[in-house]
Amino acid sequence: MAEQAKALIFSEATSSEAFAERFSSGKDRKFAALIVAAVTHVHDLIKQHRPTQEEWRKLLAFLTEVGHASDEKRQEWVLLSDLIGASALVEEINSRRPKGATPNTIRGPFFRADAPERVNGTSISLDGIGEALSVRGQVVDLDGKPVTGAAVLTWQANAEGFYENQQPDRQPEHNLRGLFRTDVDGRFHYRSVMPSGYGVPNDGPVGRLLAEAGYPLHRPAHLHFVVRAPGFETITTHIYDAGDPLLSEDALFGVRPELVKCFEVKDNEGRRMKTVDLTFVMVRAKPGRAAR
Repeated sequence: MAEQAKALIFSEATSSEAFAERFSSGKDRKFAALIVAAVTHVHDLIKQHRPTQEEWRKLLAFLTEVGHASDEKRQEWVLLSDLIGASALVEEINSRRPKGATPNTIRGPFFRADAPERVNGTSISLDGIGEALSVRGQVVDLDGKPVTGAAVLTWQANAEGFYENQQPDRQPEHNLRGLFRTDVDGRFHYRSVMPSGYGVPNDGPVGRLLAEAGYPLHRPAHLHFVVRAPGFETITTHIYDAGDPLLSEDALFGVRPELVKCFEVKDNEGRRMKTVDLTFVMVRAKPGRAAR
């Protein structure tokens, strides 16, 4: 019988290699490589910072609490991914676009796919509470040609910084949500109220830990959008209020210069109100790759 290859002896010097060699017969080599890379980084952190057993158990207790805080209504792991910039980095890597195209940001935890379709010019504020806002936009391609019939899905927090699905007993169903279609010129418009910035939830282990460490848990005022059209890559993005003083501290790393817009007071339909004008620039989907 042929002698089995000797396994590496686990030690501080060989820990990562000893772990990696056990994946030699796996089928999903790419995923195995990702696991090995993650474990290698963990081993390197341990070697660099040399935690005590008590410190390591404290970290494991935190991760355990994150798991216990996650259910079908709340995803604390997603919040952790968002707050450490991992979600934003994955989005950045997977949605690189040519200069001039609207960049993607993460969708965030308050998205609903069932927002009702509304007629251009109508209001998505069902309770009418807040400072009036007019949103006018156009969807174009990289050559500046209008994209007709694009679906523009939008949602936002109210003037107190809460989304409708955070306050089902205080806000009407689908408040501050809507789906609009662009016209022949690629344009859409609707009325709403000015959104407020808000604090990221700190009632769970992730928020508590980062708050105790002095990490900023702010989100500046913004509007959310998902823009879809056949033959184009889907845009998932934010639009930020240039007047918000916390733009540089967005906890989810979504702020990009091209996504910061001035919400200005203008005459609109016979009344003075805050107005923002937007342009979304779509990229055609590559052959063989479906629009997301």
